[in-house]
Amino acid sequence: MSTLARPSFKEQMLAAREEAIIQNVNRLLAEKGFDAMTVDEVASAVGIAKASLYKHFTSKEDLAAAAMVRVMRRAQQFLKDVDANLPPLDKLKAAVRWTLQVQLAGQMPSLPGQNSSLRAALMSSRDYIDSRVEISETLGAWIEAAQRDGAVNATLPAVAVLYTLYARACDPVVEFLRGGGQLGDSEIIELVISTCFDGLAAR
Repeated sequence: MSTLARPSFKEQMLAAREEAIIQNVNRLLAEKGFDAMTVDEVASAVGIAKASLYKHFTSKEDLAAAAMVRVMRRAQQFLKDVDANLPPLDKLKAAVRWTLQVQLAGQMPSLPGQNSSLRAALMSSRDYIDSRVEISETLGAWIEAAQRDGAVNATLPAVAVLYTLYARACDPVVEFLRGGGQLGDSEIIELVISTCFDGLAAR
């Protein structure tokens, strides 16, 4: 019976360094965005020379794309772990709540602009595209089920609802509310979820 060979010490060290690089890229993207982030900042944050960083990632776009793929994979795993017995609307709320928690933790990379070089890199990344498709299909199925249940407005195109939920990943309201200093993170999350799903009309 064959067994998988254990990674060598060198391979383990390279993997640990790559993990540190991606974590710091993720943080810098969340704090500053792609355009303001520099490769020098990433190397300094990790504590390595820029030449060493380029052994792992060949460009700033590759760095940012790796961080985006990592977040997408985390999202995929979260969606798989959501209780299958929950009503569709509760599944959608759970997904938005997770997104807001990641954003408030400073771990959500800023989404690239339409003409960004990062967007071009992401569109050529099979891992990113596959992850995005799987996430969209899962959320889309939940949206359509919630519409059939009458929990989400059935006259709205499902894709419009989907992108409304995606927009919560970069919702500036979250930072505005936090900056006000009057609300805790859990209160901010519930307020954003309430306005997202219930709207602003008086009930």
